Amino acid sequence: MSAELIDGNAIAAQIRVELKENVRVLQETLGATPGLAVVLVGERRDSATYVRMKKKACAEIGINSFGFDYPASITEAELLAKVDELNADPTVNGILVQLPLPAHINEQNVLNRISPEKDVDGLHPLNVAQLANTKTHAPGRGSWSFDTIDFHTSCTPQGCIELLDRSGVTIEGKEAVVIGRSNIVGIPVAMLLMQRNATVTIAHSRTRDIAEVVRRADIVVAAVGRAEFVKGAWIKPGAVVIDVGINSVDDPSDKRGYRLVGDAAFEECRAVASKITPVPGGVGPMTIAMLLRNTVNGTRRTALAAQRAASDASMEFARK
Repeated sequence: MSAELIDGNAIAAQIRVELKENVRVLQETLGATPGLAVVLVGERRDSATYVRMKKKACAEIGINSFGFDYPASITEAELLAKVDELNADPTVNGILVQLPLPAHINEQNVLNRISPEKDVDGLHPLNVAQLANTKTHAPGRGSWSFDTIDFHTSCTPQGCIELLDRSGVTIEGKEAVVIGRSNIVGIPVAMLLMQRNATVTIAHSRTRDIAEVVRRADIVVAAVGRAEFVKGAWIKPGAVVIDVGINSVDDPSDKRGYRLVGDAAFEECRAVASKITPVPGGVGPMTIAMLLRNTVNGTRRTALAAQRAASDASMEFARK
């Protein structure tokens, strides 16, 4: 068996096409153009590269992007003041502060300061907490839709679910194992899988006989941050592997002197799995696509709320 590749580049490109149309409809029906503010602190080349990619993606689908670049010497108070300013700006629907921040700035303080409605990274505690709310299982709410929920979910976990959905993988009723328990990926992707009615186990550094635990899974999400940690012998035949990791390993045969690998031993796992994401080109492209979708969805929610408020005010005025 050789697993089918889940092409994150192709799926992300299709999502951008859909989002471009969504932006057009927003502009025509609600007079709203999404705006994303991206805040970059310091001169890390990798962070600057990610920011350029995000701005390019915004331009592609019609989102207005606003860039704010600051030296690493900016104080936490100054950065928080900028976040407050962006929270109050009606042309900004989403705020992204590129991480990591310099050591003298408390990242959590900054993330907590972003309005939950504009937290398109999905990292504000109130947005994270919503994932633990089983209101989606209430009568009449039998399915989870990222386009209809009223809060932001973090981008990489959202991208993992989208890859499964668009690759024809049934989540409901399946046994899923998430390897890794980070706040950014492991815990939220586990909650999303649970909301989609999978039976979920979170494996981590203290899990006993982790190979046996993973071997039970129909869906494996590897998000542990260790190069080629998940071995082919751990994978149940026919399972689906979503590899979130991106690690560099020495490779003298590559002109860069290194190559990028995931958290799963790709060739080993591919020989056993039914579907697998490559690294690079799997989960990575989806993260930016989901950031764009959060921005578009947040704009829609804000515009509809403003429309309802204006209608209510008009009715109240008519009654007087």
